[in-house]
Amino acid sequence: MPGITTHILDLSHGQPASNVTIELYFFSNGEKHLLKTAMTNSDGRLDQPLLSQVEMDIGTYELIFHIGDYFRSKSLKLPDPLFLDQVPVRFGISNLESHYHVPLLISPYGYQIYRGS
Repeated sequence: MPGITTHILDLSHGQPASNVTIELYFFSNGEKHLLKTAMTNSDGRLDQPLLSQVEMDIGTYELIFHIGDYFRSKSLKLPDPLFLDQVPVRFGISNLESHYHVPLLISPYGYQIYRGS
């Protein structure tokens, strides 16, 4: 189904990352506009797509994953400030008929992003 979806997996604990805040922005006329804020569920996913096909526009988007709060909740010994607190991912949508799944793999010191299916 076309739209924008995501999920987050915590590589350091081998589990989905729950209760992570995600912000979705759209760029228009050189300005960044907040479209939606969501939080991952116990499976590291959202209960619904960030945007449905009818809500999408061709253009540039940015997801900001607030992973710092997630790792602080794990009672890990972490530096202050954190090495990674927010992970921004800027991507383009060129086909409104496509599904854009943007999964994130995280640890306190690294991440990987890719276009999923």
